[in-house]
Amino acid sequence: MVKHQPLQVYEKQIFVSFVTGIYGCRWKRYQRCQDDSSKWECTWFVILCCSFLLLLFWTYFWLVAQNDFNELMTNQAVYNLTGEWRDETIPILASTTVGFSYITFLVILAFFHISLGQQLNLYWIHKIGVLATLLTTISGVVSVDDIWGEEWGIILISLQSTAPFLHIGALAAFTAIGWLVAAYVVRRERSTFQMMVLLIYIGILVALYLAPLTFTCPCIMDRHTLQTRPEIMGRRGAPMLAPENTMVSFNRALQHGARSLEADVTVSVDGIPFLMRDRTFRRTTDISKVFPARQYEDASFFNWTEIRSLNAGLWFLERDPYWTVETLTARDRSRIGNQTVCSLLEMLRLAARANRSVLLNIRRPPPEHPRHRSWFMDTLWAIQKAGISHNRVTWTPDTDRGRVRGFQQTADEKLSLEEIRQRGITSLTLHYSKASLQDIQEYLANNVSVTVYPVNEPWLYSILWCSGVPSVSSDAPQVLRKVPYPIWLMSQNAYSFIWITSDIVSVIIVLGIFSFQKWKMSGMQNYNPEQIMLSTVVRRPSRDVNIMKEKLIFSEINNGMGMNEELSLYPENGYARYSHRGLTRSSHHIASDWQNSDMALISQL
Repeated sequence: MVKHQPLQVYEKQIFVSFVTGIYGCRWKRYQRCQDDSSKWECTWFVILCCSFLLLLFWTYFWLVAQNDFNELMTNQAVYNLTGEWRDETIPILASTTVGFSYITFLVILAFFHISLGQQLNLYWIHKIGVLATLLTTISGVVSVDDIWGEEWGIILISLQSTAPFLHIGALAAFTAIGWLVAAYVVRRERSTFQMMVLLIYIGILVALYLAPLTFTCPCIMDRHTLQTRPEIMGRRGAPMLAPENTMVSFNRALQHGARSLEADVTVSVDGIPFLMRDRTFRRTTDISKVFPARQYEDASFFNWTEIRSLNAGLWFLERDPYWTVETLTARDRSRIGNQTVCSLLEMLRLAARANRSVLLNIRRPPPEHPRHRSWFMDTLWAIQKAGISHNRVTWTPDTDRGRVRGFQQTADEKLSLEEIRQRGITSLTLHYSKASLQDIQEYLANNVSVTVYPVNEPWLYSILWCSGVPSVSSDAPQVLRKVPYPIWLMSQNAYSFIWITSDIVSVIIVLGIFSFQKWKMSGMQNYNPEQIMLSTVVRRPSRDVNIMKEKLIFSEINNGMGMNEELSLYPENGYARYSHRGLTRSSHHIASDWQNSDMALISQL
């Protein structure tokens, strides 16, 4: 056992040098110190931890917000700022990944400092990096709140799926931190701050132990009560695989299992209903080349001949908004490149042939438009000419109810049951942020069908499936097609067992840690006299103090230790001991070897 001790000590010293070197650029032994960290460095440690927590929140937000990336990219405010239609999330995700990795690494090094008893001393370059990362993240949060503020709600919704797993991770992390807290609290010195740290730690642990009482997770349920798989509606077709609201896009949606189609309808100046989401043609056509002087004009003020002359597919191939163009065949690219603006009649005929239902989001022309009063008849003409059954057509908004007879109407806002009865509608189309589990169950119990949009990620699809939602509207039917079952499903008894077991294991580990640290502290009876001597001199770094530290480290070697002499350090006992062929010399004897030669130096200090 003694034979391998020098190697173990050498490896430990290398590790300590690695930790202190990267964190504080203290690569040599005499540069390191085990004194208490200064208040300035403790302040920087707090800033570092705050930066980590903020970046953790920021990273989690962007992970769950992937469901709405299409909404962000088509956000008119973002489009007006950049003047281009491109994926703005790529630089955000890249910078977030780099910043989070960097701050996490520094936090790990800081905790290693604390566990090894080393003084915190963050290098000035890292301080600049931490401050820059913190300010950049804060500016990002402010920008998102200004442009995309309604998206913050997805964090609470995502917790319905992730809360049980985040709880286990947080419980494991704070249980491990108990080692550092115990080492600090069980010191011989007692202070009010120590008790405050202990109480805060206990309070956080108790809160974590009881946190599952506040969880609302639809997928914690009996699997026998799981409803049928929600039907998938192709929202503007399959816009991640082909240009939105085009025939190619709708065909792709049907190929990937969409049971119905959703489209945005606008009426041209000559009474032809066509499909266009935006108020202008700028984003999804080549109007800047064909009609450059009219690119900011309302799309409804163009006649059908002018609209048909626009190309509605080249922008998709040129900008590749979803990084999917490389997966297309040469034939698919050719078809997409020749796409024109799709009429409502063409889309309805496709749905009729496929025996699918449609949901029409109709934008009524402005008052100065020549078809402002006749838009309903124009739309009805297209439906009748397409030959699709009226009970397969649903439209919104639910205005002109007296004229819309024989068709289903849906409201795109959250309504009370009384309002639903008064309006005479039987279905709602709600944004997922407005559809709580309680509301969904109440609507379904009163025979009100609910369609939730946009649902593009498997975790959100799974939550809605467990909630009993009959249908969802998705920009990514090709993704949801691969979800044959909820991502996770667990009975209440099974989760309760996991929860209680985790809490019990955590309590046992924390009590064991505190007991061990208390035992370890009670067994420390000796102190390193050299450390005491060095601590009594000036704390200001100086060359003379560094020389003393070097002499302390190499004193035994300079006194004649040969190749067969083995060095054994026991810093955990509070003093250093050297072993030579079974003969142990305490640190008190070593100090006497060089005391005479260095007394003059000490007196100068």
